[in-house]
Amino acid sequence: MPDGPVDADPSQPAAGPGAGRSSGDLAAALGLVARGDSAAFALVYDQCAAGVLGCVRRVLRDPAQSEEVMQEVLLEVWRSAARFDPAAGSASAWIMMLAHRRAVDRVRSEQRSAERELRAATESVAYDEVADVVETRLEHERVRRCLAALTDLQRESVTLAYYQGYSYPQVARLLGVAVGTVKTRMRDGLIRLRDCLGVE
Repeated sequence: MPDGPVDADPSQPAAGPGAGRSSGDLAAALGLVARGDSAAFALVYDQCAAGVLGCVRRVLRDPAQSEEVMQEVLLEVWRSAARFDPAAGSASAWIMMLAHRRAVDRVRSEQRSAERELRAATESVAYDEVADVVETRLEHERVRRCLAALTDLQRESVTLAYYQGYSYPQVARLLGVAVGTVKTRMRDGLIRLRDCLGVE
């Protein structure tokens, strides 16, 4: 676990999503995503994944956690695209802001978790900590039920990336398919998970 959040400029153009496309194209795609257009989300996903991963990696440093947080950010883009305000900034800057914030939140969450474990080792467990554990276990059970609703190929891709920390190329090698196929399975799986979990 890193010592703490690493400052990263969430609007750096070199690492920003949508490289090779205009900001207007990305903003238009986000508008379609806000209306539930999965094809537009596929475009946003393909254009932004590498930039989001780079931003997250600068903060977390850990490759496995970075891949996981990148998927969380893109799921957040899917469910909150309607909140994007073109008047407040570019689409790429908005997505990178989400990525930077989620990465910093992960660092803080890891720090809080380590602090709780340290306290639990030296004193009796407090009620709030027990409640947190119960809530986390219930949420994990809900996610497992939704994973079971995916196709075998979607579930394999999501499980290898999320729970075993493999990168896209590693997942592709393990499943014997192209990297592009893995990305498609992951994207479709995320959409189905979002619907199953009832995320608005």
